[in-house]
Amino acid sequence: MLPWRPASTQGGQTMPEATLNERKSLLRKGIRETRALLGTAERAEAGRSLRNLVLGMPEAGMAGTVAAYMSFGTEPETSGLVFALWKRGTYVLLPVLRPDNDLDWASYEGPDSLEPGPHGLLQPTERRRGVTAITSADLVVVPALAVDFEGNRLGRGGGSYDRALARVGPAVPTIALLYDGELVDEVPAGRHDQPVRAVAQPGRGINKLG
Repeated sequence: MLPWRPASTQGGQTMPEATLNERKSLLRKGIRETRALLGTAERAEAGRSLRNLVLGMPEAGMAGTVAAYMSFGTEPETSGLVFALWKRGTYVLLPVLRPDNDLDWASYEGPDSLEPGPHGLLQPTERRRGVTAITSADLVVVPALAVDFEGNRLGRGGGSYDRALARVGPAVPTIALLYDGELVDEVPAGRHDQPVRAVAQPGRGINKLG
């Protein structure tokens, strides 16, 4: 379990933006500090468990196109998941960070089709498909620092995935990959924050949300 708890809501009222951002920053700090304690082997093992969980989803088995991402820093490892989806014939889209922090998308064509992008993120070298390419995905796999039981998702703070998820249809499964203990009681959320519909955790499996 994580050694902190998010602050409680204030009677369900909308929080001022500064207060909302402060609460998100505090939550991010706690999660990042906890993740920093994990070793490379632990992150890799979490990635293998999450890979197997996602590959076993009926939605993944039926998906012609999956929008996924390459893990960064202390995130659970996703290279194995991306490679496995591609090897079994799924068309895999990966994000390309634009200068305005929105996400473009391009196809994954194996490990050699990646190059370092902004902030050291690995990005595909294939032709860009545009910000609306995510609308063609049958399953969307997203990064997160934490998610609550309503599906509210805490990201890195740039808003890139909130913009992307706003383009995803209501029937498309969206799943965040977490470590155990990062599905929490509350994630502070504003009107622009986009929820996810499920989470996967290495030791706790997949939970549908909302």
